[in-house]
Formats: sequence, structure tokens, C-alpha cells
Amino acid sequence: MKIVVGADHGGFQLKEEIKQHLLKQGYEVVDVGTDGTLSVDYPDYAHPAAEMVARGEAERGILVCGTGIGMSITANKVKGIRCALVHDCFTAEATRQHNDSNMLAMGARVIGSGLALKIVDIWLGTEFEGGRHQRRLDKITQLETEQG
Repeated sequence: MKIVVGADHGGFQLKEEIKQHLLKQGYEVVDVGTDGTLSVDYPDYAHPAAEMVARGEAERGILVCGTGIGMSITANKVKGIRCALVHDCFTAEATRQHNDSNMLAMGARVIGSGLALKIVDIWLGTEFEGGRHQRRLDKITQLETEQG
């Protein structure tokens, strides 16, 4: 599975830890940046990552900033993206089972790396349940289509 990762300065260190964790598990990882802790703007990294997932160039995406909020807002502006802001294990599982989220956002100033890596593993290892949840996703897709 190919996973794109991206972060701003606030999420850089955690992104690097996540990237190494994914590589050790055999995932193919594309890093869209940032590559340091100098102040940058999160949309400059969230948008290209979301575009990659939307175009099918990566199957999933993981974004990190200080809170995860800015990254998730930006990613969700891209048609076809369902980016979930997650800071606990239950939500990591539920967003895959019920929402078929294709991107994950986390806040490096909110959770530690141990929990973040556990969230990543749960999120990547959980399948979409379909059924009644697919009907709801179809409604979201219809909203995206209506808005053009």
C-alpha cells in the first residue's frame, strides 16, 4: 500500500516517526514535506497530499500539524477526500469502519508518538464495513457532485 505523509513545522517530528514506522512495516511512503521545523503553512502540504489520494496516486494519507485541525480542514476541501481528525484508538477504528476515511490527521501537540503510532496501526488495519455506511457515503459523494 502506498501512503502519502505530510506535515507542517508543528507536526514535522511526529511525521518523521510515523514515516519510519510505516517503512519498517513495508509500506511505500511518499513524503510531501515539510522537511524541517521552520514555520510553514499547513495548506501547502495538506493539499498536495490530498490531491495524491484523490487521484489514486496513493491509497491513503496521513497528515500532522500542531492540532491536526488545519490539516483536516484543508484535506477535506478536495473532492473525494474523507480526512478524519483522530486522537484516540476508538475513533481511528470507527472512522475506517463507518466513514471509509482515506486520510488521517493528528495533532502532534495533542498526542504523543506512542499513541499516534497505535492510531496509525489501527487505522490502517481496519476495513470499511459497507452496508448502511455505504448509503451515507453515497450521500456525501452526491453533495460533492452537486457543489461541483
